[in-house]
Amino acid sequence: MPVPGGVYQQQGPSCMDRMKMGFILGCCVGMASGALFGGFSALRGGLRGKELVNTVGKVMLQGGGSFGTFLAIGSGLRC
Repeated sequence: MPVPGGVYQQQGPSCMDRMKMGFILGCCVGMASGALFGGFSALRGGLRGKELVNTVGKVMLQGGGSFGTFLAIGSGLRC
């Protein structure tokens, strides 16, 4: 049975909080996909050692930043 709401009802997250959460979630998903796709393409290209780590790191940051930005914008539009 639900509890009736009184004067002290709980507020949901603000629009800025939703945008921050969307950015963080998008950043995590983008970095994970960047690690997978960047890692496979770098290994297929014959990169090893420091070149492999640098290339995969760059692809992870690019994927996380772009996907996080798009998810933050989408979350802001839904507010």
